[in-house]
Amino acid sequence: MSDRYQSFTQSPPGRLLAQRLGLPQPTRLRRYEPGQPLLEGPALLGAGEGGRLMEPAARVLGPLGVEAWVPARGSAQTAATAASLETRVADPEAELSFAALVFDASGAAGTEELRALYDFFHPFVRKLRQSGRVLVLATPPEQAGSPGQAVAQRALEGFVRSVGKEVGNKGATANLVYVAPEAEANIESTMRFFLSARSAYVSGQVVRIGAGSSSAPSDWERPLEGKVALVTGASRGIGESIAHTLARDGAHVVCLDVPDQGEALVDVANDVGGSALQLDISSEDAPAALAEHLRERHGGVDVVVHNAGVTRDKTLGRMSEDQWDLLLSINLVSQERINEALLLDDVLRPGGRIVTVSSVSGIAGNRGQANYATSKAGVIGLVDALAPLVAQRGATINAVAPGFIESQMTAAMPVGTREAGRRLNSLSQGGLPLDVAETIAWLAAPGSGGVNGNVVRVCGQALIGA
Repeated sequence: MSDRYQSFTQSPPGRLLAQRLGLPQPTRLRRYEPGQPLLEGPALLGAGEGGRLMEPAARVLGPLGVEAWVPARGSAQTAATAASLETRVADPEAELSFAALVFDASGAAGTEELRALYDFFHPFVRKLRQSGRVLVLATPPEQAGSPGQAVAQRALEGFVRSVGKEVGNKGATANLVYVAPEAEANIESTMRFFLSARSAYVSGQVVRIGAGSSSAPSDWERPLEGKVALVTGASRGIGESIAHTLARDGAHVVCLDVPDQGEALVDVANDVGGSALQLDISSEDAPAALAEHLRERHGGVDVVVHNAGVTRDKTLGRMSEDQWDLLLSINLVSQERINEALLLDDVLRPGGRIVTVSSVSGIAGNRGQANYATSKAGVIGLVDALAPLVAQRGATINAVAPGFIESQMTAAMPVGTREAGRRLNSLSQGGLPLDVAETIAWLAAPGSGGVNGNVVRVCGQALIGA
């Protein structure tokens, strides 16, 4: 469904009216298209004293042809030189603008060293372009070498989320990536995602990269080449977009949905060059049947995306037993049972990826959705519980938590509720199914082996649950 308010505010009279009344003016977001460069403009790189992540970050950016600049002062120049990345010195008074501001705060050993954030960002943050990117790299507080460092590293979360709310009116985003010591080699996939147009609707997020096993694809445009991916609920909406995106990235997609959606499911499978499987995942024999199908037809599966879900909204006092039981069975219990079957029989191949769709409702709750929010919070619990277990197999499990996404479901909302959902985030607009799909594709990629046990909101930095 089109956002008429956004279209109006981009017209000359609408822009003038919005400015005079102080209304939101949503910027049309830059989204990924195949062949698109990582950044459409230069990046400014900075680092605090003792940082360990600027050099590996520079090694990622160099081969991508990114035009790199550094402030006149700071240690970023030294790190970039060590990584053989050519840089130019940025003058805050010059007519410059940047597609990305990247800062290495991993070395901040005490709160007094947080001043380096101000020194780097203050002169340049207003030079960030539309749909620009702010990315801060840091050390996980729980792995800090001292209490002072732990405090300083944790303080970065408030900084990044505040910056995200300041630059959102440009359609720009800000995110924080904690990189564990000795996990520096795992940052490329995540840097590519957060700096690119693939992350258009992901802002204010905190992602942890650990020491899991990652492998760089031979072609970053098709990182899932030769992989088999299962997508449940694939016949329409977000599931359909996930299927298209994973197929674009090279995967053979097994599109799964209930028999009632059979015709639409086959159409999606044909469109993406995949295969269709009609199955009710809440049935008693579904996990065994699915495991057998994947093993017999495909020799296993590399990527499992738990997208299937339903809503049965009622306030708790008016909710029937069936509305509670059916929703929990589909949204949560089925995922537990399918994961158990795929892991028990080694149907999930080594280095496999499980990505499950939660919701901002599972983080913040929502009136009339006690059943839905319970299921989606349970999905996050599933990620927490399984992350250390799948890591022993060289696999990962993560969740995405969509906020307001333009879909058939949100199109049916009352207009006031729909407009509130669109505007109550830093980007002042709804997301697209593609935004969820791009985030899942990043988590599903072979290069994301260090990203395990994370929950990433795809919500434009929604105020609800922030």
